[in-house]
Amino acid sequence: AEQLKKENLQSQLEGLKGQVNPHFLFNSLNSLSSLISEDPAKAEKFLDEMSKVYRYMLRTNEDGLTTLETELQFIQSYFHLLKTRYNDGLEMELKIDEKLLHYLIPPLTLQILVENAVKHNMILRDSPLVIQLMTTNSRKLVVTNNLQRKKRMVFSNKVGLNNIHNKYRLMKQEEIMIRDDGKEFSVVVPLIQP
Repeated sequence: AEQLKKENLQSQLEGLKGQVNPHFLFNSLNSLSSLISEDPAKAEKFLDEMSKVYRYMLRTNEDGLTTLETELQFIQSYFHLLKTRYNDGLEMELKIDEKLLHYLIPPLTLQILVENAVKHNMILRDSPLVIQLMTTNSRKLVVTNNLQRKKRMVFSNKVGLNNIHNKYRLMKQEEIMIRDDGKEFSVVVPLIQP
């Protein structure tokens, strides 16, 4: 239990590090600054979603698990920030069975997976990066993105994926699965029955 608590704290810190780092903050504030003069209503929505993202990240990890529904609400706010920045170069598709919304998942799992997709792939208006979140009949969540690897390799210490893997291992749950067929990258995350 103590090790799981430590993993949860590490996840929260990694999530905050990924969000609060100067680059992310600069981009978010830059986007907000542009929107204020161009489209005040859109700027207000952006600021609202940005505050939801930070609020969720600061409040999560107290219990170690959250519902899929809560995590999806968070990722939609997080995606709104990304979409404002990348516009037509980024899309997200949801195919979620409503019967699984009360199932549990470690907090910030979706943020880590979406962030990885954005970090490692080119985001082009003519060829958008498409991130799909779907559930399966076997109570799993699958996060898939088309591969458009950046020409210049992005440094990755795989902390995010290892963090998710370690949480499931410590909870004695089924392992996550990672698939890369050269065209798509997928991570299969078991949903935990409440």
